[in-house]
Amino acid sequence: MNKYLLDTNTIIYALNQGLKLKDGRYLVSVITEIELLSYANLTKSDAEVLKSLLSQFESVELTKSVKEKTIQIRKESKLKLPDSINVASALDNNAILVTSDKQFLNAQIVKTIELHQI
Repeated sequence: MNKYLLDTNTIIYALNQGLKLKDGRYLVSVITEIELLSYANLTKSDAEVLKSLLSQFESVELTKSVKEKTIQIRKESKLKLPDSINVASALDNNAILVTSDKQFLNAQIVKTIELHQI
């Protein structure tokens, strides 16, 4: 069974479209959790929906290994820090990064697919 690390934009898109994820092992990085739950205009109700959804995924914490991979990625690419953390989290967990971000899709640092390809 493949492992998929869901990018922030993928989760937002899936929620907005009411999409159901196919069977698989799904992960989210701690940076995705922070990005989703720290949105300034997030209502209490929306926060509860997000927390419930996020609880269904395995959370990838900022371990020493993820930190070291993030540093290397930042040195070698033009990715922003949150994006580098997501890529490092996917690499560290041998997961496919699910995103619609063209910068990721074109970076060729980690295997990436778009949501509809799962």
